[in-house]
Amino acid sequence: MTQRAGHVIVTLALALITGAVTGCTQADGGAEALRATPTARAGRTAPATPAPRAISFELYTHCGIDEARIGSTYFEAETPLSDGSGNPPDGWGNPTQLGTMTLKSATEAVFTDDAGHEVKFRARPGARAFKHICA
Repeated sequence: MTQRAGHVIVTLALALITGAVTGCTQADGGAEALRATPTARAGRTAPATPAPRAISFELYTHCGIDEARIGSTYFEAETPLSDGSGNPPDGWGNPTQLGTMTLKSATEAVFTDDAGHEVKFRARPGARAFKHICA
């Protein structure tokens, strides 16, 4: 065997080993997936759900509690609240109520305040504006 032939065999062997290692990584979801989900590395379980994130929030209440915009996502109240005449119920500020909006996930949020109010909101997929414009 010549020195050149030996070099070719070593190069091919290294290429096969590298391919096998890369193939294993990709079959497991890729190195990126393992970095993104620490639990996947440890127990190969489902990716961790992001922790809820709470932000100070001024909820618009003037025409009742029905919708909220968080970032670029429009949400609607699971159970809209009103006094029956298009105003917020008794005990709510008007035109706004200060509180905290907790983002439970990309599609679920909960508004709470110091008065004890709690309103659950769900994202409206594809929404680009509020359903109702309050005057």
